[in-house]
Amino acid sequence: MKRISAVVRGQLGVVLLATATGLLPHVAAQAAGPRGVGAGTPSRSPVAPDFSQARPLDSLNATAFERVYNLDYDHAVQGFQKILERHPDDPFAVNHLLAAVMYREMYRMGLLDPGDFADDSFLEAAHKPADPKAVAQIKALVERASTLEDQRLKANPNDVDALYARGITRAQFATYTGLVERAWISALRNALGARKDHERVLELSPGYVDAKLVVGVHNYVMGSLPTGLKIATSLVGLTGSREKGFQYLEEVAQSHGENSTDARIALVLFLRRDQRYAEALEMLRGLLPQYPQNVLLALEEGSLLRSLHRDGEAEAVYRKIWQSGRSGAFGGSHYELAALYLGDLLRAEKDYAGAAAAYEMVNEIAKPDAEVLQKANLGAGEMYDLVRKRDLAVKKYDAVIAANSSSRPADTARKRLREPYRVD
Repeated sequence: MKRISAVVRGQLGVVLLATATGLLPHVAAQAAGPRGVGAGTPSRSPVAPDFSQARPLDSLNATAFERVYNLDYDHAVQGFQKILERHPDDPFAVNHLLAAVMYREMYRMGLLDPGDFADDSFLEAAHKPADPKAVAQIKALVERASTLEDQRLKANPNDVDALYARGITRAQFATYTGLVERAWISALRNALGARKDHERVLELSPGYVDAKLVVGVHNYVMGSLPTGLKIATSLVGLTGSREKGFQYLEEVAQSHGENSTDARIALVLFLRRDQRYAEALEMLRGLLPQYPQNVLLALEEGSLLRSLHRDGEAEAVYRKIWQSGRSGAFGGSHYELAALYLGDLLRAEKDYAGAAAAYEMVNEIAKPDAEVLQKANLGAGEMYDLVRKRDLAVKKYDAVIAANSSSRPADTARKRLREPYRVD
């Protein structure tokens, strides 16, 4: 199979994100969570994972995991690196470091905003190029983990921990190759390998609940395809049941294992794609108190409120994020997205002067994300055109082009310089 249809590619992209959830698909054997929850009706009760029991057992685990979920990737990488130094032959330790390094790079590239995966537009979206040093480190860690896992499986093909670890390595490499390199065939191969490994884990050890994350994600996504595509994708091994997927994800979400948070974020993503915004919002709000420094989760609250047409509440959320970011609540995370989203919201409400002011807020930050700043300057320029402040609009368009003359915003800015922006 040399090509993958756009629809299947889109579903694969969702598999990759949801399997990873922009955070960590972790490696640990946990007891099965509560059963009997109705498929498609996920519980919203907050469940705090017990990171202290993460494998390999190490006193640094809890802090490292909390940091990665709060987007403090630099310190998380340092923590997982120390753990690996203490446990150099443990594939679990390698996988944890691999995930932290990989998601740090994906966050830098702008690939982890859940809102971008509400539809399949992320497939063609431009992103920053990957750092060659990060790429080399990711691939070295994948090779290291794979070697350790294969050694254990050669000695015992039914080693459930090694099977689970290999599935995680494959899932993470699928996420990297798909979302970073856009190498869909390689991503598909690794994603299917991860699912196969974890289904084997569940055959050998049905109580290994964390293995249900990858299997649940695959089942839900593939079970959501139209009938014709289900038949076509089944020919390459992409099959699934929507109900089984929801059931598995709910079981993981309600466990106290490492993957409970990942499962809840996956459920938020799926509920949003299904336009079940109120349920997604309730699930999300159970996560926000646990990870107060995760600006992506905070921004998602505003996006879901907008989807529910509760724009006043969304505006309040964006302004709160902005103020919290200014006071240092989000560390080095790009909270300036709140100003961009606020501008977009006010623009939709036809408050053009207010939208321009919101976009301008991005310029108040010492080192904003370059792409966010460029988008904000373009938005501000268009708003200035609408309120008949052409001189200010021109300055903004010039700034957009100066920032990156070969980008799409720059192309739009050149068009605006030729003809002022207007709405019908």
